[in-house]
Amino acid sequence: MKMTIAPSRKEMGIAAGRCGEELLVSLLAAKETVRVIMGSAPSQDDVLGYLKASKKIDWSRIEVFHMDEYIGISADDKAAFSNYLDRTLFNTLKVKAFHKILAETKDPQAVCDEYSKLLLAEPIDVVFLGIGENGHIAFNDPDMADLKDPLAMKIVSLDDVCRMQQVHDGCFKTFDDVPKQALSLTVPTLMSGAHLVCTVPTAKKNKACLRMIMGSISAECPATAMRLHPDCNFFMDNESGRGVAEFETVETVLGAK
Repeated sequence: MKMTIAPSRKEMGIAAGRCGEELLVSLLAAKETVRVIMGSAPSQDDVLGYLKASKKIDWSRIEVFHMDEYIGISADDKAAFSNYLDRTLFNTLKVKAFHKILAETKDPQAVCDEYSKLLLAEPIDVVFLGIGENGHIAFNDPDMADLKDPLAMKIVSLDDVCRMQQVHDGCFKTFDDVPKQALSLTVPTLMSGAHLVCTVPTAKKNKACLRMIMGSISAECPATAMRLHPDCNFFMDNESGRGVAEFETVETVLGAK
């Protein structure tokens, strides 16, 4: 795992953005279509902002998936994760395809099945993600996560820490407003990407970062699965990375087997 601790959130975003840009440009030089999965949360604002401003990326050859969606939320709802990506990127960028998880449905399992088919049609090249305050990736909270999950996508229940994080992130006004269930890509689906770019800012994520880097690899902290990935690029700012290292940049392998 390659780890970068930047002296500020802005510099973290630049470092992660450059990493993502280099990966996408290199992949586009080697293949006609690049397939990516993107996280949809305020933690991704900085890296996505950098990618949006890049003049080097041919977005018309990039196929985009996102990680999760609240069950019962319309894609037009401001709280919808697909809406976040529309506002953040695709209001100006024209991609080859943006596959939205349409979770306002009476049959969420059918949505999982159909989206899984799209995901599994070809390999995923890059995954842009963060980690939650409880150590989740996508909506794989500790109680729901399975590091060897046989499914590509599933229905999940959100734990209280996860739901409160949505309030902290400004996505909902109150805890009770946050939906209790969602559709989420599973841990193995996220880890199937050839390259990971994980961006985790702010002090609220410091404990999760420490657990992810120093704790045992298990579903108790689903993000620890990234330590087993062959190309995980992990970016923190000075707050989320506090206690991890004294240096601005560290490249090391921690716990990989």
